[in-house]
Amino acid sequence: MYSSSDIKRRNPAPPSTRFEGELPPRHDSLDGFHQSDSYAPNPLKPAFQQHSFQQQQHSQGHHSQHRDHGLYRAPERRVYSSNKYIAFWQQNDSILIPAILTLLAFWTRFRDIKSSDFVVWDEAHFGKFGSYYIKGEFYFDVHPPLGKMLVGLSGVLAGYDGSFEFGSGAKYPDMNFGFMRIFNAFFGAVMVPLAYWTAQELRMSQIACAFAATLVLFDNAYISISRFILLDSMLLASTCFVLFCLTRFKNERHDAFSLDWWLWLAMTGVAIGIVSSIKWVGLFVTALVGLYTVEELWDLFGDLSLPKTTYLKHWVARAACLIALPFAVYVASFALHFAILRNSGPGDAQMSSLFQAGLHGNDFKSNPLEVAFGSKVTIKNVGYGGGLLHSHVQTYPEGSGQQQVTCYHHKDSNNHWIFNKPHGQSLDAEEIRIVRNGDIVRLAHEQTNRNLHSHRVKAPVTTGQFEVSAYGSDEVGDINDEWVVEIADEQSSHPRDGTLRSLTTTFRLRHRIVGCLLTAENVNLPQWGFRQIEVTCDQRNRTNSPFSTWNIEQHWNEKLPAGGESQYRSKFWKDFWHLNVAMMTSNNALIPDPDKEDILASNPSQWPFLAVGLRMCGWGDDQIKFYLLGNPIVWWSGTISILAFGTMFAFYIIRRQRKFQDISPLDWEQFQSAGKLLVGGWFLHYIPFCVMGRVTYLHHYFPALYFSLLLCSFLLDHTLRRVSPRTRTAVWAVAFAAVTLTFLWFWDATYGIHGPANDMKNRQWRAAWNIVDDHKPNSFM
Repeated sequence: MYSSSDIKRRNPAPPSTRFEGELPPRHDSLDGFHQSDSYAPNPLKPAFQQHSFQQQQHSQGHHSQHRDHGLYRAPERRVYSSNKYIAFWQQNDSILIPAILTLLAFWTRFRDIKSSDFVVWDEAHFGKFGSYYIKGEFYFDVHPPLGKMLVGLSGVLAGYDGSFEFGSGAKYPDMNFGFMRIFNAFFGAVMVPLAYWTAQELRMSQIACAFAATLVLFDNAYISISRFILLDSMLLASTCFVLFCLTRFKNERHDAFSLDWWLWLAMTGVAIGIVSSIKWVGLFVTALVGLYTVEELWDLFGDLSLPKTTYLKHWVARAACLIALPFAVYVASFALHFAILRNSGPGDAQMSSLFQAGLHGNDFKSNPLEVAFGSKVTIKNVGYGGGLLHSHVQTYPEGSGQQQVTCYHHKDSNNHWIFNKPHGQSLDAEEIRIVRNGDIVRLAHEQTNRNLHSHRVKAPVTTGQFEVSAYGSDEVGDINDEWVVEIADEQSSHPRDGTLRSLTTTFRLRHRIVGCLLTAENVNLPQWGFRQIEVTCDQRNRTNSPFSTWNIEQHWNEKLPAGGESQYRSKFWKDFWHLNVAMMTSNNALIPDPDKEDILASNPSQWPFLAVGLRMCGWGDDQIKFYLLGNPIVWWSGTISILAFGTMFAFYIIRRQRKFQDISPLDWEQFQSAGKLLVGGWFLHYIPFCVMGRVTYLHHYFPALYFSLLLCSFLLDHTLRRVSPRTRTAVWAVAFAAVTLTFLWFWDATYGIHGPANDMKNRQWRAAWNIVDDHKPNSFM
């Protein structure tokens, strides 16, 4: 046991601690308000709010002599220069510094943005998606629609008519593609002031806030990704906005249910809805907000002075603003998506048949209503994300070795099937026999004349079920080609009399001999099956499963009259859910192909230390070339900061356990709080890519990078507060210079390499960077 004198001797007062009667310490003039109490007036608030705050604190006895001196640092008193220009800067630096950084951000993102007059990298995808909105044609993509609608909006504002195909590497026609790029670059530019303001909310000094913004400003990869028609700048800006809103709300936590508290809680919810509506990667920052909310509610639960009704209000407020409000924004983006895309387009097959019937320009009105033997049809799986029953000449590499049967999400002639009578039965030439509940049918694949077939052979992927194949012909076959029609439902006003009708009747196909049901459960086949959906015969007899249920989508029969204009419409919520499941299914299918080398793909282990770059276009000597590569100093500093925080946290924990107080309680609280947000944000945005099976690219690391850059600035600020002003100034000067000079060194990779790539040999700092040649070793460091 130690005596009180021993403990006092082992715990000297830190520099930031002030005891009774001492004068407040002098700080670097750049530290400003951030050296004061965490709960002092926020300089971002309007003056009248600060005045009311100060009155409130005065009425509560908010005076230095009544505060816990270990937790309070008095606001510094600034002395202004006698020079009017310097004094003006000193009085307005909190506005001038972010304003100058923002202007630089716009200049670095906008300059010479039309230097490449051809389609660069994924502009081939997202420019084309924007064209579909302008033309109103329905398409399908694995990402939510908001970002692509904004691309379409940029095209409308640019006067673009949607006619360009956006072929990869194609030269732009006479269209204002520069404006569309500037529209995207705007989102990349606003990341810089958001970084500055977020650093302010994390209680960093003014120079640390400027450095955080500078790290974002001069990262070559952030600039490159912002200068083209892509979704990444929107995703990054939205992620930054979520973090900013969260930190603002966090700093209002001691003024619960005030106007500002409600404002920033609601803004956090709106920001979550926006980022999630651009890419599902936005769910990672949503998880960060969720974890913070859980922690805060747990802390409030331990506050015994808090009335139960007030605690319940905290739950209701967060449920409304952080669950209902983001979901409403997300749903609204899909409602607008469906409202704009009213014409038939290339993505029709991903949606239900009834949804497609409501699109303009389809040929469903020519469908005969009732299906008869001899009818040619396409058969759609009713399950969410279901495709069209499909076959092709390729065979299963194992199992029966017979012709493959799959589900496919694109319309072609390999989706056409003919309803025939079983072997040995026939119809007269002019006889019309409508297919009804309980009929035994033989489905023949029109292109190959094979029959839909099943037997007691294990399915290739879902081995607990039976394989479905295409086998035989009109003359060759057996009873395993026969299926029983089971009518499930009639989704129209027509009588439920067991008649099979196109579009509106859902039905099952039960194998006559085995008794299993034809099923497609959104399981992807390997590459030998072209990643299409596996079709099996499910012996579990799940008659209520939508994946075992089908409907007739298109129908041709010259003996039957056309059904006319469809009056049936699908329901929004069903379409919303259907499209989201289809997006998830297609996303899960984006896995690396072991038989092909994707020179653009990279491994997540290569990202933190920038062991890889990415060629964004062709690499001919006579064309301008863009190389997606981060600022090495920026990236390495961010990664080292993650490691440094873990080391410092362990050091502080061990020292505090031994009763050493190396930093004040306020600094310790700030260290933990910022660390949880920034390290947690980095972890949530990086680790999932390490465990998911999908193909990954360098730009997937960009959101995680943002959190590490803020952490870098925070740790520098935290450490340099304990050194002399001269040392602090020197370190900050070196840091700013290193970031800026490295950005300039890799200028050509960002703004375009003119001439042979071999001229860039001195920029190839890492062996895996394929700036000069195609050699790309899979190096970790």
